[in-house]
Amino acid sequence: MYELEPIHKRFPQVPIERRFYAFLIDFVAVWLVSSMAGGNPFLQVFVFMAVWLGMRVVLVSSNQGQSLGRWALDMKVLDAKYGKLPGLLTLTKREGILGVCALLAMFGFNVLANGISMLLSMLLLIAPLGVDCGIALSEPEKQQAFHDRIAQTLVIPTRRGFSLDLRLKRWVAQIRRRMQK
Repeated sequence: MYELEPIHKRFPQVPIERRFYAFLIDFVAVWLVSSMAGGNPFLQVFVFMAVWLGMRVVLVSSNQGQSLGRWALDMKVLDAKYGKLPGLLTLTKREGILGVCALLAMFGFNVLANGISMLLSMLLLIAPLGVDCGIALSEPEKQQAFHDRIAQTLVIPTRRGFSLDLRLKRWVAQIRRRMQK
């Protein structure tokens, strides 16, 4: 008998920078909502994690594998083993890991906003997110970050979405053409 081709080879990979921008859109949206929770850090943590899991688990499971950022940049999450939308448990595992890293990064950016002298604290708080996502750079074939490997998920391109990156490129090209005339 012959072996089937691994699922990660059947799908095209999304470039790392597009994944970063999709994450950034989701992160900023959740950060803005959680910053409205006021000065109570415990309430802010609760709101951040609740909105993060709502946006990245509940919305993804009901929106064909797309969060706000992934929809804006035409991507979706798939289960690497079966090639279909991951279940709630898999998404919760994946986004729980990434959510904790994002929460620490949010605190790091908040520390930096309070004063430049806290630069070392900010770097230490952002480091877990950098390590988690930096693992995707170490293996260019699969491009799975730590949270993707643990949850056994893939991020693939899709035709469904807003195509924000393509629209921005088109707008910039139009502006450049108008400036040269």
